[in-house]
Amino acid sequence: MINQSQIQAWLQDWAIQIVDNKDYLSDLDNAIGDGDHGFNMAKGFSAYQEVRATKEVPNIGEEFKLLAMTLLSKVGGASGPLYSSAFLAMAKESSDKSEVSPLELADLFELGLEAIMKRGKAVPFDKTMIDCWKPAIEALRANELTIEKVDEIVEATAPMKALKGRASYLGDRSIGHIDPGSSSSGLMFKSLIKEVGL
Repeated sequence: MINQSQIQAWLQDWAIQIVDNKDYLSDLDNAIGDGDHGFNMAKGFSAYQEVRATKEVPNIGEEFKLLAMTLLSKVGGASGPLYSSAFLAMAKESSDKSEVSPLELADLFELGLEAIMKRGKAVPFDKTMIDCWKPAIEALRANELTIEKVDEIVEATAPMKALKGRASYLGDRSIGHIDPGSSSSGLMFKSLIKEVGL
């Protein structure tokens, strides 16, 4: 089972990874978007670190909700609302939980994915964060989620043609570039592996 302390450690490590990789994420976004994905995400996660340090959080659902509300208020562009929608959906189904199994966590991620797809009106292979979430959830269910697998998933977005978001304006010129949202999501799954010990 995965307890609340592990969930908190995962989200905290993800925050650290986002801040540490903000330049890289923005460089990816500069190639096919506004160039601000890393900086926007780092702003949100820095705010989350500050808020979390002052809060007593009673359960896993509230951990997710706190992150969601902070990202919604602090992260500009599409990323804030998309990540927030995902974690609010996950929070709703874990509001009374102090621990979850890996399969229950996969179910929560599935709800998060559905929220992202609904909010962003995107589907797999549109070259969005969905193209990280969906295969990573499948790997988690199969007990095959590893750092190497996450890297493969993120890198697999490079040959895709962007069909949603600002990157879609580039058409074929979006091909050959890793999707920034998939990259920040990849950091999320890698932090999960590290802190939860999957």
